[in-house]
Amino acid sequence: MGQSSEVIQHSRIHSLIDFENNSWNYQLISYYFDNDVVQEILKTPLFSQVVEDQLIWKLEKNGHYSVRSAYQLCMEVIADNSFLHRTGNWSSIWNLKVPPKVKNLLWRICRGCLPTRARLLDKGVNCPSTCVMCDENNYEDATHVLFDCTKARSVWQNCSLIYKVISVITRTNKGES
Repeated sequence: MGQSSEVIQHSRIHSLIDFENNSWNYQLISYYFDNDVVQEILKTPLFSQVVEDQLIWKLEKNGHYSVRSAYQLCMEVIADNSFLHRTGNWSSIWNLKVPPKVKNLLWRICRGCLPTRARLLDKGVNCPSTCVMCDENNYEDATHVLFDCTKARSVWQNCSLIYKVISVITRTNKGES
């Protein structure tokens, strides 16, 4: 099968099509492929308007190969990165009409990757666990930094948003959306 595999390697799909009858060239296909593969090829519909073969890379919207998309494919196949995926409508954050810094901050808050002292301790960084902003001995996690800290509450108060923040926190704690 050395010679036939080289023929296949340098062939295009159109060489396997009988254009006069708009059908697959059964004799040629059965010569080059095993019966199981032949049956799969014959199941593939042919469209009369398609005249030219094109190489299409389905991982890019424009159909062109890119190293970036190939790398992403390899990472999905080789490495188990399922633990990195979080459900959610992340595009709604990235589509906001706000500066990129704000989008990034919102994304970090939602993903739980703000570098709070609690998170640093989880990563093995030796640091105190208490909030550096308030004088109380509060555990510095994202909720404390953004909402519970007296400094954060004064910022929300000065922005006249304290009541909206409190109502959202109350609804979230009750399990409402």
